[in-house]
Amino acid sequence: MASVPKPQIEIVTSGGRSSLAENFSLIRGGPGYWLQVRLRLAEEGRYGIALRAAVLVLVCWLPLLILSLAQGVAYNRNLQIPFLEDFAVNVRFLISLPILVLAEIGIDQRLRAIVSHFVDSGLVTGANLPSFEAILKNVMWLRDRMLPELTILAILFLQSFLARHSEVLMTGVSNWHFVRTATGAHLSLAGTWFAVISSPIFRFLLMRWLWRIFLWSFFLWRVSRVNLQLVPTHPDQAAGLGFLSEGQRRLSSIVFAGSVVMAGQVANAITYEGATLNSLKLVIGSYGVMAILILVAPLMIMSPLLIRVKRQGILDYGALANIYTKSFAEKWIHGKPQDEALLGSSDIQSLADLSNSFGIVRDMRPVPVNKNTLIALVVAVVLPFGPVVLLVTPADELIKAVLKMLA
Repeated sequence: MASVPKPQIEIVTSGGRSSLAENFSLIRGGPGYWLQVRLRLAEEGRYGIALRAAVLVLVCWLPLLILSLAQGVAYNRNLQIPFLEDFAVNVRFLISLPILVLAEIGIDQRLRAIVSHFVDSGLVTGANLPSFEAILKNVMWLRDRMLPELTILAILFLQSFLARHSEVLMTGVSNWHFVRTATGAHLSLAGTWFAVISSPIFRFLLMRWLWRIFLWSFFLWRVSRVNLQLVPTHPDQAAGLGFLSEGQRRLSSIVFAGSVVMAGQVANAITYEGATLNSLKLVIGSYGVMAILILVAPLMIMSPLLIRVKRQGILDYGALANIYTKSFAEKWIHGKPQDEALLGSSDIQSLADLSNSFGIVRDMRPVPVNKNTLIALVVAVVLPFGPVVLLVTPADELIKAVLKMLA
């Protein structure tokens, strides 16, 4: 059985450069991106990303408004949920959809910076740079494949055509998705547009982000097998990989977009179907746990590597500490020099520094994720449900709760 190569722990003070790493992108590629190029919607920068978000809102939400107005289901007192009072559909296309698009520019820049940092920081040295760049080429090759995105798109649209009624967000009460005729209830024009166009596009954007997270996970998995120059005493307590946590923090915007959709659904269920926040807490909690795990899981790929580095670091620094403390004891305990003061001695400071270094190795985290990133993910999950709590909690109870907290 082949032995696992021991992670290197030597310090590299300067890194090289890689034009491939500096131009890495999970966004600029694939059929969706090429379509944007053909439509002249692929311009980079704030204007280009805002234009793409606006176009998608016009395609997904505006026709729903126009068609529902035309059929009298936009604001109809005979319906329990007219279009303009449907929390779920409006927050989905007016808030979540733009976020899924606008998040591209920030996430792309952050992930590119992280990839470049592997080289700039010296984690990847010249000898391993060809292997690292081969990984980047492989990831971008997968990004550009037509099959994954086209498969997602085909499944979504096929599902919409074969089972359009399953696309309806609210089926237990009368709503704008249906109009009643002499022959019974049928999908309204707006309901048909939602089922065939709007919902598949939104779900495609969401599934494409999951595909990108998979690509990022694949990149980290491949990089974890490169001979990285890791230092167990690095102050980030992750052997120098703590910067990876920043990428996952930026992905919290995708979690926020999903939470907005969930909050809209919960608001509908409470307002129109008689559900309570307490009865839905399991669903909300399950989503929160699942969303956080999806974003933290890519960093867990580095755990076996970090565990090996920590194990070896404890052995190496433990051996060094044993040698030094024995020398210290022989000098200061068993044979203290008569002409040398103990107070202020550099030996004392060196012993303290060695103890601190060993403490850093001992406290190394098995997953390179920090507290701030976890807080950001939790906030992204919880924040959209704030308006729902205000919606279902009477004002007098809120005032009493606030006064009680201030007392």
